[in-house]
Amino acid sequence: ALEQNSTWSITTLPPHKNPIGCRWVYKIKRRSDGSIKRYKARLVAKGYTQLEGLDYHETIAPVAKLTTMRTLLALASIQRWHLYQMDVSNAFIHGELHEEIYMTIPPGLLREGEYSSNKVCRLHKSLYGLKQAPRNWFHKLLSALKGAGFIQSSADNTLFTRKHEKQFIVILVYVDDLIIAGNDEPGIASVKQYLHSKFHIKDLGILKYFLGIEVARAPSGIFLSQRKYIVDILNDAGLIGAKPIDFPMEQKLRLTPNDSIPLKDPAKYERLVGRLIYLTITRPDIMYSVQVLSQFMQSPLTTHYEAALRVLKYLKTSPAKGIFLSSSSAKQLRAYCDSDWASCPTTRKSVSGYIVFLGNSPISWKSKKQSTIARSSAEAEYRAMALTICEVVWLKALLNDLGWSHDKPVNLYCDNQAALHISANPVFHERTKHIELDCHF
Repeated sequence: ALEQNSTWSITTLPPHKNPIGCRWVYKIKRRSDGSIKRYKARLVAKGYTQLEGLDYHETIAPVAKLTTMRTLLALASIQRWHLYQMDVSNAFIHGELHEEIYMTIPPGLLREGEYSSNKVCRLHKSLYGLKQAPRNWFHKLLSALKGAGFIQSSADNTLFTRKHEKQFIVILVYVDDLIIAGNDEPGIASVKQYLHSKFHIKDLGILKYFLGIEVARAPSGIFLSQRKYIVDILNDAGLIGAKPIDFPMEQKLRLTPNDSIPLKDPAKYERLVGRLIYLTITRPDIMYSVQVLSQFMQSPLTTHYEAALRVLKYLKTSPAKGIFLSSSSAKQLRAYCDSDWASCPTTRKSVSGYIVFLGNSPISWKSKKQSTIARSSAEAEYRAMALTICEVVWLKALLNDLGWSHDKPVNLYCDNQAALHISANPVFHERTKHIELDCHF
């Protein structure tokens, strides 16, 4: 693939130029059932030696929000859209490289006596490991999709839509993985053919396994789970035979930065919490616990690690549990929010939490510590309401880009009467003047 794409040419290293190194990376790709799908070998440039302003300039490339994915699948379930998946082979080497970059000749390509010691590779295309590679690839794909008549969403830059008469097709991009949804099978087939003409791309058929998420579709709806991922975590932690428990965190547990001894291997805790964060894609029930655990990544203690293991024991009760996106849901948003006032024993900051449904399908949720100290439970709840409304406004814009205009008011449920009164009639009052203006947007 590297040679077919004319990724580089062998040349003499110019004076005052330093080549970057490279290495081969090997990986085993597996299916959702754990069986081996294929063995991969990838050449990766040592981009950490690049110099900003000389070897690269802009590096930011958008990645699909997982909330966008859930919203798309929920809408596809209601609308009975077709769902397919495609994977771009060696995506980054499709990107055009605009900087003058030289790389050492890859191991295995350099044969004894074939090239002199000052021969290097002059890169013409982006390569995995280069800092600008993701951005170059996305702009290459963006140009191709716009050439096919797709419009980039303003709510999520990785979402593309195309409407022609009654035909509606959506493409969601997560680096080199694509979800294609639409109501017209021949139209989707023509889009696939177009992408095949532009890139080396694999058609993976009906959407079943995406980013470690298992997708099961039935007439009643779409079920998302991360069963294999949970089983892998339990195996790695040695808890596959542990006794399951009913709650992810002990009630009234208050973890602090100095309530026990430091862990000998902090990376073990960081790795575990990072994997738990990824699990919240389909498990909103552990969102609060993971939010608490993620506050101690800098210097984890033994009590923090024990609390993380408790979450795993909770997951063992039902590793196949996930979220169900019903096909019979009404196309109406509704949201629930709450707060835990002054729950942090160290900073006395509160925690906001919300979940948003499209009909009966959960599509967005979050648990987040508030940035300021709330002087009352009403203020903490009001801040949680403001956070939820921000998400709802964005979701309405996203749904509008997906071809569905949400004109009806969104019901927001909150259990604090004082916060409800302030939101219904935000009168300036001595007891509410400390609430920042950003909450009254």
